[in-house]
Amino acid sequence: MNIIITGASRGIGYATTLELAKNPAHHIYVLSRNATALNALAAEGVKRYGHRNIHPITFDLKEVGNIQAQLDIKQLDVLIHNAGTLLNKPFEETTRDDWQHVFEVNVFGVAYLTQALLPLLQASPSAHVVNVSSMGGVQGSSKFPGLSVYSASKAALATLTECLAEEYKETNIRFNCLALGAVQTEMLAEAFPGYQAPLTSAEMAEYFAFFSLKGHRFYNGKVLPVAVSTP
Repeated sequence: MNIIITGASRGIGYATTLELAKNPAHHIYVLSRNATALNALAAEGVKRYGHRNIHPITFDLKEVGNIQAQLDIKQLDVLIHNAGTLLNKPFEETTRDDWQHVFEVNVFGVAYLTQALLPLLQASPSAHVVNVSSMGGVQGSSKFPGLSVYSASKAALATLTECLAEEYKETNIRFNCLALGAVQTEMLAEAFPGYQAPLTSAEMAEYFAFFSLKGHRFYNGKVLPVAVSTP
């Protein structure tokens, strides 16, 4: 399969890439602004498995217009929107720039990149778009102080998933959204120093890899909680 993963320079995206790269038949195109980290990821794949199927693309989600020109593929089978940003800040201190930045990455970037890649997704016999949301963006789940901007953006992403699944239900493309609980990543550690999550990036990556390859056979337009706590 041809697979794109955004935000692959660290955390879940990095670990998921390595999990998928075990199969030499997969070609994984990893997107991030951090070229050094992406090249290190590709090298790690060769070191572990002895084949080169991780392809780095230095990319900013705010500039999606030329993405097709950077890909040497005619179809895209899996698109994992893993890139995201987390802001921990009291609501009364948030600024217009805070809201703009978080939504730019967590919502607008997903929408624009999906639009740009639609021709490649439509060329696949069975394409799967996986959006990565949060339990904080699920209505009725526990909410936490300081995460108003982040949670609102993830709620928007969950609803966007449902809308796109409906709009493209007569096509070959399936859209699903994974609403994650706490996972021990660099981003989480930066926002909540000292907090220890119940799952590691590597553990979550195993599930991500399976779901991205198989989940569209069972689900479409679903926002699926991936958390060990309720709600």
